[in-house]
Amino acid sequence: MKTVFKELKYLEKQVKEDEKAKEIVEKLEETFELLRNKSAISQIVEGKRLSKVIRNIQYENDLAALQVELIKLQNWVHENNKRVMIIFEGRDAAGKGGAIKRFTQYLNPRKFRVVALPKPTDVETGQFYFQRYFQHLPNEGEIVFFDRSWYNRAIVEPVFKFCTEDQYHRFMKQVPEIEHALIDDGIIMIKFWFSITKENQEKRFKERMTNPLKHWKLSPVDQEAQKMWDEVTFYKEEMFSRTHTGFAPWIIVDSNDKKSARLESIRYVLSQLPYEGRENAETNLHHDPDIVERYHRNTHSER
Repeated sequence: MKTVFKELKYLEKQVKEDEKAKEIVEKLEETFELLRNKSAISQIVEGKRLSKVIRNIQYENDLAALQVELIKLQNWVHENNKRVMIIFEGRDAAGKGGAIKRFTQYLNPRKFRVVALPKPTDVETGQFYFQRYFQHLPNEGEIVFFDRSWYNRAIVEPVFKFCTEDQYHRFMKQVPEIEHALIDDGIIMIKFWFSITKENQEKRFKERMTNPLKHWKLSPVDQEAQKMWDEVTFYKEEMFSRTHTGFAPWIIVDSNDKKSARLESIRYVLSQLPYEGRENAETNLHHDPDIVERYHRNTHSER
């Protein structure tokens, strides 16, 4: 590799007057710099295409830089007694869990929690609907990541008849008021919807079926998701129209490309909080509006 860089430096001197040639040499230098690590070499040895290796390394570098910023953010939350809750919603196989894993990978486990509740017990079924979620709200100095949330009652429960019509309509009336009260009390709330096409959902389900390491992810509800696509779409649109508010907007993440979704959702969170040290970030903190945007009924669709 050292010999390659020496030859590139030689070429750089030879093409000083030729701007196009100079650009080509600079691109080659950037490419070889990316490939100058163990991960790249192991991927090349495995036989992966060079273009894919380069994309993977760029993703790994961007993710690492953003995770450094997440640690700064977590420290700021802890030191300033902030309470942060980040809700991850979306269709089955949209990539919510994978995104949460990248958010939390290097955070201090004492200062964050991931909440992924199972179906309610008989006792919880008889309680005020929000009661079992309230006990998991963030404490001072803590970030809580909700892998699905009370919005189960907005989509999953009515689609699969896990709740009555009266329970559904009561929830839809109550949730904006409850979120307003939580935010008014000082909780910082971010609501993500990870968006995926029907075709990509099907591909990911097939991968879960054939990959023994991912087979556990496939639930009976998942297996019905393709059949119930239109019903989910109806309730999803109802949810957006009735719970997308100025104080708690829905943030849509195009998750058809998982890696882009992870990077841009992290960037969005970082852009929303004035944590200390962000001005020294060694990476771009501005999310891509083509991947992450506030919900707008005229632009959002999942085909």
